[in-house]
Amino acid sequence: MRPFFSSSFIRLVAILLATALLGACSKAKVDALPSGSVVLALGDSLTAGKGVTPEEAWPSLLAKRTGWVMINGGISGDTSDDAMQRLPDLLDEHKPVMVLVMLGGNDMLRHIPEAKTIANLENILDQISKHGAKAVLLATPRPSAAGAIFQNLSAADFYPGVAERHKLPLIKNAMAEVLSDPKMKGDPLHPNAAGHALFAEKIREELNQIGYIR
Repeated sequence: MRPFFSSSFIRLVAILLATALLGACSKAKVDALPSGSVVLALGDSLTAGKGVTPEEAWPSLLAKRTGWVMINGGISGDTSDDAMQRLPDLLDEHKPVMVLVMLGGNDMLRHIPEAKTIANLENILDQISKHGAKAVLLATPRPSAAGAIFQNLSAADFYPGVAERHKLPLIKNAMAEVLSDPKMKGDPLHPNAAGHALFAEKIREELNQIGYIR
C-alpha cells in the first residue's frame, strides 16, 4: 500500500515546524522590572505635565501603577536637542534601569528638519544603551489642524524606523489616541488630568505586553 503522505511532503512539514520553533525561540525575552526600579521619563511638556499638577502627570500615575520610582525628566518647550544635552547628567544622577523617551513634538512645531530630530533621538538612545539602561520609545503625534478637527491624530512616521534600527519597543499610538479625544485635552496640544490618567494606563498595558510589567 502506498503511504498517504509522500516523503517530500513530510520533509516540508518538518522544515516548516522547525522554522516556526526557531523563530519562537529567537524572540527577545525581557525581564520584568521589580517594584522600586528607577525609571526616567525623558520628554517635554507632555511628560512634564503642563496644565496639571505633578501628581496628575503620567509619570507619577505610572509610578503608582507599577511601584517603580519614576523620575519626571520632562521640561516644557524642550526639543530633542535640548533633552539630548541634559540627558548625561540625568543618567549620572539617577542611574535609571530604564528610560521612557517621548520627544519630537516641539521639533515638529518649530519645523526642525526631520533628519536632525532622528539623529538626536538616535544619540539619546545610544547614550541610554551605553549607560546600561533599557529604553522604550514613545511616539508623539504629528501636529495637524485637520487631525485635531476630525479627532484622528496619528504618530509621526519616523518613530518606527528609529525603534527598528535600535531594536527597542515603540509605544506608537497611545498619545495620539489621547489627544484625538477632546474630553482628554486641556488645550489643543496637551492632555488634561483625565488624559494623563488614560495615557498612563495605556503605557502600563503596553509595557505589560512587552514584558516589563508582570
